[in-house]
Amino acid sequence: MSGATHPADGPRLYDRAAELSAVARLSARAAAGRGGVLFVTGNPGEGRTALLRRAAHDFPGAAYRVAAPHHRGPWSAARALFAELAPTPAAGRRALRLARGEGGLARGVAALATGTEAVLLCVDDLHLWDAHSRAALAAAWQETGGRRQDRVGWLVSAARHHRLPEVPGAETVRLGRLTASGARALLDDLCPVAAPAPPVGERLLDEAAGHPGVLAAAVRRLTVPQLAGSLPLPRPAVDDTVLAEVYGGLLQRLPAASRRLLATVAVAALAGRAGAGADAAGTVAYGVGGGGGSAPAGARGARASAEPLEGLVADGLLRRHRGGAVGFDDPFLGRAALASARQPWRGRTRALHAPGADRGIDRPAAAPAPSADRPAAPAPSADRPAPGSAPSADRPAAGSALARSEDHRADRLGPSAAVRALSPVARGRAQLVRGLAALAGGPVMDAHEALLQAAELLRERAPVEASDARFLAMEAAWAGGDVEACLAALDGGAEVRGLERDFADGLSAALTVRLDDARTALARVVAGEGGADDPRLLLRAGAAALVLGDTAVAARIHARALVRARAEHRTALLPHALEQLAYAELRAGRYGRAALAAREGLRTAEATGQHNVAAHQHAVLALVASVKGDGAAVAEHAGRALETAGPHGLVQAATLAEWALARAERGRGLAAQAAARLVPLVRPGPRGGHFALRMLVVPCFVETAVAAGRNAEARDAAEEYAVWAALGVDAAAQAQLARCRALLAEGEASAYWFREAVRRHDSCGNDFERARTLLAYGTWLRRRRRPGDARGPLRDALVTFERAAAEGWAEHARSELRATGGASGGAKDSAAPPDLTPQQQRIARLVARGATNQEVADHLSLSPRTVDHHLRGVFARLGIRSRVELPGVVDGWDAGRREAGGRQTVSGPVPPQRAV
Repeated sequence: MSGATHPADGPRLYDRAAELSAVARLSARAAAGRGGVLFVTGNPGEGRTALLRRAAHDFPGAAYRVAAPHHRGPWSAARALFAELAPTPAAGRRALRLARGEGGLARGVAALATGTEAVLLCVDDLHLWDAHSRAALAAAWQETGGRRQDRVGWLVSAARHHRLPEVPGAETVRLGRLTASGARALLDDLCPVAAPAPPVGERLLDEAAGHPGVLAAAVRRLTVPQLAGSLPLPRPAVDDTVLAEVYGGLLQRLPAASRRLLATVAVAALAGRAGAGADAAGTVAYGVGGGGGSAPAGARGARASAEPLEGLVADGLLRRHRGGAVGFDDPFLGRAALASARQPWRGRTRALHAPGADRGIDRPAAAPAPSADRPAAPAPSADRPAPGSAPSADRPAAGSALARSEDHRADRLGPSAAVRALSPVARGRAQLVRGLAALAGGPVMDAHEALLQAAELLRERAPVEASDARFLAMEAAWAGGDVEACLAALDGGAEVRGLERDFADGLSAALTVRLDDARTALARVVAGEGGADDPRLLLRAGAAALVLGDTAVAARIHARALVRARAEHRTALLPHALEQLAYAELRAGRYGRAALAAREGLRTAEATGQHNVAAHQHAVLALVASVKGDGAAVAEHAGRALETAGPHGLVQAATLAEWALARAERGRGLAAQAAARLVPLVRPGPRGGHFALRMLVVPCFVETAVAAGRNAEARDAAEEYAVWAALGVDAAAQAQLARCRALLAEGEASAYWFREAVRRHDSCGNDFERARTLLAYGTWLRRRRRPGDARGPLRDALVTFERAAAEGWAEHARSELRATGGASGGAKDSAAPPDLTPQQQRIARLVARGATNQEVADHLSLSPRTVDHHLRGVFARLGIRSRVELPGVVDGWDAGRREAGGRQTVSGPVPPQRAV
């Protein structure tokens, strides 16, 4: 069945034909005096309560709906049941006394249902009823199904994970997801005022995946403008907040150990890049012993004791796959469990672990200060007294509190006995889970600390897991821009062997500027391309190629890693592979390819809850948008990147986002503002930009600083860049250095350095950077009144920009060509008065859009005095007196062009100029 099913004034249901048929059969049996029991199970939000409400509405006799009471004490649910059935409170109390006697609950119900009319009792959320009431209900149903004849029908809903009692003759129906037509009908009913815009509706339906509760929760949090498409939707629309609303109650009611295991499975499924023992996305292997045993030689990642996992499998919260792995049947439950593991870093709820459960693993003494996004470090434990305190005073206090089972004091004074009894392997895996959760969506330096501790704890008994933990700690420190932390993760890992050892040694050498050693070790990694088809090892080989400055090889290896990850269904690894591929394409100057990889990476990162990876993809998309001249896209993507990068310490993503914003500002002619934004990015030290990006930003800063009149700072940056370029770690560095020197030189020395830059570009293969140099050279020649010489470089630059789809740069090249009197490849501004020169037309249009003389000068590489001279000529030839009249005149030109059917090419957005 598709669409809604409902009477004229009853509750609406969608795609529930089979379930309603089962309810109709129960109603018929009750009307015939044969009664019966029908169980309805489903996941949170799938419509159990709605089905009970509909059944009560449709039932021809007396129907009663009884929900689990808020207070869960002995017999509390049975008391609520009789209060609903009884005509008076006294009658309800008498029935409860009968139910607690020898006759059981069936006798209490029979005492109240004495008429000839059939009765339907709808029991909602049986899993939340107290144990006494559930046992009494089970006994009553078994008696009714075995030998009694009555006119009472029981419609009982329970969570899918709840173990239903065995009742003879009982029928069970399981609610599922909606079809596409049913979900669309539900969406229409959720928006009664106005239907959502088609793109909004399609996105909501796609992300909700037929889950009615998730779809309803996602719609409830949206405003009318968002539904109409005038304001952007959250990314993703089904995020942690929506999942917490739907699944939060289920997770909170589970025992703490079960919640931790669900989070472990979810994180291990996410940790494809760490091996994690995952046979497929959403699964994790587990051993047969406790957490203290040693893992098999090939095992990796988070593992857990089999006994609690067996309980979760038996309850239906997890499903066992071939090979002994377990995973989630409901992917939303896995995402919700993962979100619950991330919540400590977001400051919204208490920590994932029960009180005292995480005290057994020490944190470094220099823990970060507490903040809204970073919880306070644990209080000093009995084994690790606070600095300056007396250990002899702490230990007895903790021991006595623990001995007396004073949990409220033991939580503050030291780890529980159970935690102290855990083996290093068990504690190491707990830290590994904690680190993976932080690496996915929390502060990366917290992830670095947890992963390093995991590596130390796992080193003796689980060396492969320890090796993975160290490399993940290095990734966290790299994202956080901390060189010393990267070296700490790479050093001391005696368990690392083979090409992984070469990668660790080579990267350590590169970070300490021992480049000969770095090249030798990393070249072996690149030549071996990971030594196998393992996508994680391929990603390290691609990273090694990037460190060596070979962007083309890096992109090829990362593309291969992506193919392998897809072939192996490593869903959780895909965002990381796409992140590395997008960055490699960006470094190679292939912005179109970088955008494709980043967009797909953003979708997969949001779908798997990897918010830190999503922030990096937003930063890459912001850089690409700055090349294309799309200021709105730059602001959106950079803003989203910085929104996550700030609280999570993502220095690399923040540097890329700020760089993109500066390029966009430079494109609007705001050279001074762009230079001020770039100064911190090229500054060394902890308050500067990311250590691996600082030198890459310098050419952009030099050009912007020269335009802003900050020549001294530009010269200092160029000199430092010259030292770095001489190291040979970036193929395009020498060509960009020559361009920087051309911008800083005077007279014919500039022409020499421009020609030298073009020559060096020819050997490094980055066509986009070569076109930028040609554009700068052509502009320099035009400003020196050499239009004939300028046309050649400008035409070559224009062709390259058009081929790269860099429309902002292409438009700037066309403008420069028109200023030289050459053909630009676009239509002439035929609607403008013929007595205005091309330069005057450009100035008139920029001023009409609100640009100041200084902004026009920055944009066109002129002096403000020259702009003022041209503007006076424009006023004289157009017969106007001030710039206030220019917008109306320019609008008249455009109206004339539209009437003539012409095509305007020179009135688009202000193109970026001299951004990297």
